[in-house]
Amino acid sequence: MNIDAPTLDASPATAGRSCPLHYRYAPSVFASAAPEHLRDLDVLYVVGGLYGNEAALQRVIELFGQERGRARMVFNGDFHWFDADPAVFTRIQQSVMRFDALRGNVETELADQNADESADADAGCGCAYPDWVGDQVVERSNRIHKALRSCVTPEQQRELRSLPMWLRADVGPLRLGVVHGDAQSLAGWGFAQEHLRDAVHREAVKRWFDEADVHAFASTHTCLPVFQRLASKQDHARWVFNNGATGMPNFQGDAAGLITRIALSPYTGAERRFGVVEREVHIDAIAIEIDTAAWQRQFQKLWPEGSDAHASYFNRIQHGPAYQLQDAVRPLEN
Repeated sequence: MNIDAPTLDASPATAGRSCPLHYRYAPSVFASAAPEHLRDLDVLYVVGGLYGNEAALQRVIELFGQERGRARMVFNGDFHWFDADPAVFTRIQQSVMRFDALRGNVETELADQNADESADADAGCGCAYPDWVGDQVVERSNRIHKALRSCVTPEQQRELRSLPMWLRADVGPLRLGVVHGDAQSLAGWGFAQEHLRDAVHREAVKRWFDEADVHAFASTHTCLPVFQRLASKQDHARWVFNNGATGMPNFQGDAAGLITRIALSPYTGAERRFGVVEREVHIDAIAIEIDTAAWQRQFQKLWPEGSDAHASYFNRIQHGPAYQLQDAVRPLEN
């Protein structure tokens, strides 16, 4: 999970920066058929980075209920985070489990019954933060995760362990890989908007696509949105659709979270922030607008001033990150 604009830091590795081996998979895992319930879809919602925001969850479910046709919703990880209250945690998990879900790094580490003694104990929150995120941010995230662990029950841990790390889905002719991180790791930063600015890195991502045999990846984890086009020798471009965060603001001065809607029909509501069309499929970033004052009060009840989550996130919750909508839409590779 990112926090805001990058904080440059050449710090040594600490808990929260490593990427455990069991988080990893090969891009070739996506070169397979989608499960039957995720084939021939008319609409797919991809909801990443809910972060325990119960009001945002209710709004997502409300919007999804208005869709028609063969529709599915996938929560692609980190649906827990700010919900460090057993009652809220339980309501979040029960609601998410009604739909398709992946485990993000937050859920994977919550599901580990022996996290403190395991070989991957240095994973901390499992975020695999890159060097540009400062040590204090990493340390606070590890403590947030430790507080969250006090809320999870053994049964909830079993539910989280049962969740996959990735999924395949087809919306019309569009073949999708749905991930939390990237095409190689549950906590990978390969689909971060920062990395996707780099031409050398984009060449590596193109090789992932060749191995995965999909037209697009839908991701989250890095907490800032980007729809990145990648040129292809084939007839159509390939895309990374990273929704940023459903449970937090994604742009400066815009309090809304975002989900990715992938559908055969265009989205006509005012919630559409931006989008593209690929293979006659409409891919849109849909704003999740809630009562921000009420959400801020609830957040501060659980995470008052001086707490770790307040220090890391409250400025973003109030004002949004130092990121603009035009930064997120990259229809032409350059």
